[in-house]
Amino acid sequence: MEPGNRSWALVEPVCDVIDLYNGPAAFLESIKNIRRPAALLYASLFCEQEVCNGGFNQFFSNSTGVLAPEALEGFQAVGQHEVASVLHQAMTAFGSEYLRERNARQKMLQSFTKDHFDELNRRFFVLIRDEAGGYETAADNYASKIAIAASD
Repeated sequence: MEPGNRSWALVEPVCDVIDLYNGPAAFLESIKNIRRPAALLYASLFCEQEVCNGGFNQFFSNSTGVLAPEALEGFQAVGQHEVASVLHQAMTAFGSEYLRERNARQKMLQSFTKDHFDELNRRFFVLIRDEAGGYETAADNYASKIAIAASD
């Protein structure tokens, strides 16, 4: 099986259910009836893709930034605790209570310097590839444990 396929099998069915585009309330409502492990994998996967594509600035400025708290929990669940720590540090740039509202995040991002997240981006890029065997391996291992637990 290709790396990432086992975790994707849990995430794919919820992709059309999770609402990233209509604000925090719609997002939180959309994940209420999804198995928590699938929601956490979804969040960590989309965070990983966004940050690896354009850094934390891209992640926080896009609609996907709404799921940062779940992504944090997702990275912890898959065993990427250092990745979770880097994400948490990036999230604290928005204050003690994370801003799920996209417009509020975008407004704050405008006040940051262009290189505000550079060091955190570098750390994230290394850790996401290496910690716990890399994200795909860690996510697949987590998905396997979830599948085993569901069958018990």
